[in-house]
Amino acid sequence: MKACLLLLPALVFAQAPAVSGDAELSGIIGGKPLVIRTTSRLAGAIDSVKWAGVEFIDSHDHGRQLQSAINADVDGVFHVECYNPTEAGSVVDALGPKSTSRLEFLSAKDGVLSTRSRMGYWLAPGMKSHGHLAQNTLLLSDHVLTKHVRIGRPGMDHVLDYKVTFTVPSDRPHKFLQFEALTGYMPASFSDEFRFDPKSSTLLPVPPGNGELRDPIVLSTPSGSHAMGVFTPDRPAAGQPPVGYGRFEFAHDQVVKWNCVFRVQQAEPIKPGNYSFQLYVVIGTREDCRRTLAALTQEFAGR
Repeated sequence: MKACLLLLPALVFAQAPAVSGDAELSGIIGGKPLVIRTTSRLAGAIDSVKWAGVEFIDSHDHGRQLQSAINADVDGVFHVECYNPTEAGSVVDALGPKSTSRLEFLSAKDGVLSTRSRMGYWLAPGMKSHGHLAQNTLLLSDHVLTKHVRIGRPGMDHVLDYKVTFTVPSDRPHKFLQFEALTGYMPASFSDEFRFDPKSSTLLPVPPGNGELRDPIVLSTPSGSHAMGVFTPDRPAAGQPPVGYGRFEFAHDQVVKWNCVFRVQQAEPIKPGNYSFQLYVVIGTREDCRRTLAALTQEFAGR
């Protein structure tokens, strides 16, 4: 399965009014309650995922959530975070009660959470990241993010069926788009890092160090009682970089994260439009995550 590209008007949602982002989606996973919460503070981004009474998301500022973002070049110049539309908001939102991002639609009914938002740039104009100036001139971007989240899927309950669509506008030509289709910032107690080996259907410990792998990632408590990871059946188009499954530890902030990243890179400007990605967030015990990743790998083998 390849990531879907539909060419639609980029600013079709630009004039929609802001709406409340406070919502809750609940269900049962492995016989234990799961509660997902979004907040207006984060423009409808997921602020909390709590299973069996344990919090899986280390929500802090407007960057540490279960959320999506883009990093892109401008006129061929790319620096991380310098053109970085982000679902939950901007670094300048800090710990405040509001988000630079603008939520335009939210629905939580019939077991599905759906949102649509215009993403705020992570950096404000004039700010720097790693010594490089922000390449945006406004706080609010014209990049639109739409997501649909369902707890469980047929025959598979230890999973969040998570689909995101990024609408890339035509206002700035891009030759490089880095889609952080989804990332999850988790408490430091999820300190054990594993990759899922599709050949043996086992979880193998990951050597220390930050970065990306080609196999799905699972972060777990040392006891294995609680764990979370990510899988995508989507594959990049021919000639594009492979999917990256990342894991990172930020000891100073006492937080860890996983992500799933797609990249589009070409010599000529990339066409604006809709880029959609299907993800499955696995959640439960470490063994629950292993079994679910094995089932997903088997189901989507050869696609």
